[in-house]
Amino acid sequence: DFYDSYHSRSAALKLYVRRVFISDEFEELVPKYLSFLKGIVDSDTLPLNVSREMLQQHSSLKTIKKKLVRKALDMIRKLAEEDEPEEDAEGEEAAEEGAEKEVKETKYEKFWKEYGKAIKLGIIEDSPNRTRLSKLLRFTTSKSDGKLVSLEQYVERMQEGQKQIYYLAGNSLEEVQNSAFLERLLKKDLEVIYFTDPLDEYLMQNLTEFDDKKFANASKEDLSFGDKDEVEKAKLKETKEEFKELTKWWKVLLTTEEVENVKVSNRLATTPCVVVTSKYGWSANMERIMKAQALAADGKASYMKGRRTLEINPRHPIIKELKARVAADDHGEEIRNLARTLYDTALLESGFMLDDAKAFSKRMFDLVSKNLDIPDDAEVDEEPEVEPEEEAAEEAAEEEGEAVEEEAAEEEGHDEL
Repeated sequence: DFYDSYHSRSAALKLYVRRVFISDEFEELVPKYLSFLKGIVDSDTLPLNVSREMLQQHSSLKTIKKKLVRKALDMIRKLAEEDEPEEDAEGEEAAEEGAEKEVKETKYEKFWKEYGKAIKLGIIEDSPNRTRLSKLLRFTTSKSDGKLVSLEQYVERMQEGQKQIYYLAGNSLEEVQNSAFLERLLKKDLEVIYFTDPLDEYLMQNLTEFDDKKFANASKEDLSFGDKDEVEKAKLKETKEEFKELTKWWKVLLTTEEVENVKVSNRLATTPCVVVTSKYGWSANMERIMKAQALAADGKASYMKGRRTLEINPRHPIIKELKARVAADDHGEEIRNLARTLYDTALLESGFMLDDAKAFSKRMFDLVSKNLDIPDDAEVDEEPEVEPEEEAAEEAAEEEGEAVEEEAAEEEGHDEL
């Protein structure tokens, strides 16, 4: 109900001046994202001998509003701090007691479940208090084991040399956990924040850093993993040169509207390829959210879409075989179809929607037919035509059978009586 009436809802606050009730209809006392608050505000600075309309324009109301927001955020922060586990090194007994406490849902976890979206909306709408609100955020990560953690906790356990806060947004927790974008990050034991709420995409457009650490979307291009040594840089440069012929051929095969570039990836471990977006455009998840909007503007979507880049895994057997075929000038129609199918599969793996699902389906059916040794010129059998007399006979037989079944059912009913 809170979010259904978000824009029309006002906080249940009553304004008093020197203990004299003035009004409970001051919508501007607190911002919309704090409209779940209930309480009493008593002021000594506001005048009593003016109309309610003039009182709403009084300069003291701005000060009251500012103090109310600060007070509310401090109360929420204290609630969150009460639930933080205290450091205790008294042995296994203390650990067991802590484990029992963790099973129960804490007060702040209950608050976050009900009003977590309100905190996120506050970060989007209230830029002066963005830093305070960001400390109230909670989310699950690749190392939190399903528990909610804060940004401060994430920063405390960052690896030495790690300069960015990694995150990935998706449709569900399972989808994000199994994403190909995280393969190298998880292999390097880097913690990744999981965002599964559609509001999180809008949140991260407004929250660009925390504690001087920049946020890095794992699905965007130019993902870095901290300081690289000279040996690693030289090796990556050598690999890019080695696969230059393949990436160039693949880029020509795909149209400019489909993909802007094809390059060697540094984020993949077991997946052959993925499609990433440009740093300042929509991610695949954001693109999907915007397409689902009932009043979405096609014109805005065209220039807000992130430019797509196909990243390939140079160590994967499929990519290595493609490279060998292209180097041997053995890239006929069959290889071109395989390359297009790989790109479409990478789109789906990366969370995009296919622009031409029919063409993708045809290529997949052709691959299945080839693996089953079905000839290319094999045709689908035509449905046999049934003569009218035969159809009438079949219908009569069906009606007769139904009549027999009804009679048998009636006899069974009489026998029971």
